[in-house]
Amino acid sequence: MPEALKLPRRDEVPPQHKWRTEDLYPDTEAWEQDFARVAEALPAAASFHPLGESAGKLLGALRWQDQVGERLERVYTYAHLRRDEDAGDSAGQTLVERAKGLYVQYLGATSFFTPEILGIDPGDLERFLADQPGLQLYRHKLDEIGRMRPHVLSAPEEAILAGTAELAMAPATVFRLLNDADLRFPSILDEANVPVELTKGRYTTFLESRDRRVRRDAFQTLYGAYGERANTIAGLLNAGVKKDVFYARTRRYDGALEAALDADRVPVSLYDSLIAAIHAGLPQLARYLRLRRKLLGLDELHMYDLYVPMVPDVEWQITYEEAARLVEAGLAALGEDYGRILTEGLSSGWVDVVESQGKAGGAYSTGAYGVHPYVLLNHQPNLNSVFTLAHEMGHALHTHHSNERQPYVYADYSIFVAEVASTLNESLLLHHLLATTQDRKKRLYLLNHSLEQFRTTVYRQVMFAEFEKLIHRQVEAGEALTPDSLKRTYRALNETYYGAQVVVDDEIALEWSRIPHFYSAFYVYKYATGFSAATALAVGILRDGAPARDRYLEFLSSGGSDHPVALLQKAGVDLTTPAPVRAALTVFEATLDEMEKMLA
Repeated sequence: MPEALKLPRRDEVPPQHKWRTEDLYPDTEAWEQDFARVAEALPAAASFHPLGESAGKLLGALRWQDQVGERLERVYTYAHLRRDEDAGDSAGQTLVERAKGLYVQYLGATSFFTPEILGIDPGDLERFLADQPGLQLYRHKLDEIGRMRPHVLSAPEEAILAGTAELAMAPATVFRLLNDADLRFPSILDEANVPVELTKGRYTTFLESRDRRVRRDAFQTLYGAYGERANTIAGLLNAGVKKDVFYARTRRYDGALEAALDADRVPVSLYDSLIAAIHAGLPQLARYLRLRRKLLGLDELHMYDLYVPMVPDVEWQITYEEAARLVEAGLAALGEDYGRILTEGLSSGWVDVVESQGKAGGAYSTGAYGVHPYVLLNHQPNLNSVFTLAHEMGHALHTHHSNERQPYVYADYSIFVAEVASTLNESLLLHHLLATTQDRKKRLYLLNHSLEQFRTTVYRQVMFAEFEKLIHRQVEAGEALTPDSLKRTYRALNETYYGAQVVVDDEIALEWSRIPHFYSAFYVYKYATGFSAATALAVGILRDGAPARDRYLEFLSSGGSDHPVALLQKAGVDLTTPAPVRAALTVFEATLDEMEKMLA
């Protein structure tokens, strides 16, 4: 294989394309010192027993929990950043495993906090709040603990559950190691018949190739590798789902879905109505797929034909530096202050840019309170990577704004609202590109991209959400998840969503085996609700200007200071009704109308 086509080692990546972990700790020795401080602090938790003895003791416990939790968060963040730089380097993995162990010790040390808070008579708790002004900061937190009363166990039982936390992480941990460090793919021939190593990062680029042979080879090669490990991965997923069901039953929920949604005060009916709304919108998806088949000039559409741009002869090679400038221009509607922070983040060690050997796949944003956010990318020179950068910087600036305005106890925000910040950035970027792109083919390319965003972020993620619901129900009914049962379930869903217009290739039945989100139960539906909310908010910002923008920036600064649905209502979107999802599908149909009109 030509040397230039091999992934670089970590030490070969230019410094300007690496994140600055030294902003968390200058070196591992400094990390070790903080690790030791947290470990030494944990026995002090017992001194707050019983928390209900006085208002002062309760306040002391909550403040101690914040102080130790903030330091532990920094310890863990540094460890997982170092691991994700190169999963093949055992040093980073060792740091993560130690950080996880410390986190489990912290959970054990504080496991009596919630049961004892629930043991305080409500009248006494109100007197505590009146007598001790410092407790007012924690009113929302205390109210949320009270709301969870039916699902909290006794202090000894909570201690046992806390001790299982590290075991519960095992399925996701092992899958990540397999997926990022151990799994290797054969080479395929690119468009010029040059052997190129297939990687998860390059897979997306290959699926966008105009050469159908390259798309098919990448598709079959990738799933061939996952298929060889299907038994192992099915075992991991089965264990992960059983873990979800165990915790739900132990905490007296009717099911794992209800347990997962309850933290955000989201009713199961919202989840079900989302799936129903998308099923009602499947005719629009079929119409889009018919247009795709027609524009690609194919007799039949296969699963590996779904990502190639429908508009031919558009070469849009975009370096990371060019992508950064496009994102800055696209988000100008969010104001000068937002733009200033964005530029700082893009140029000051927030972002780890390029794919390298052993680096974690995909993209994400993370961070620790008191330090700037971090963004992992695996940038490819295409338009998708520009939108990925906008997406992840949306998360990063959400974190930045929340950390700036909220105390530690409320700085973290729910994933339910997180996807709003990321997807709104993509919506504004698309609007900017359409407004500034005169070339007809590039405009068609952008409309194609917009339709694909709807397909992948709304339709595809809801299909994932339906898959999660089905496999959890199977385990709750006493069934085991095997490779064959998982493939049957997943294939049937693809036939429902795509079968009217697409040949459902056998390989797609294995797609579940490569989706890391399935190890964070009932996460993916939030992409669809977030996309719908973001679409509405972006329209408002572009239409109404400063008032809508200021409401949105206030939302970004709110962290977890209120319930997620309430925070979005303040920003101007009510997800307790189906209106935002239906409105998003209306935008999808309008975009399809525009593209068809341009092609008429």
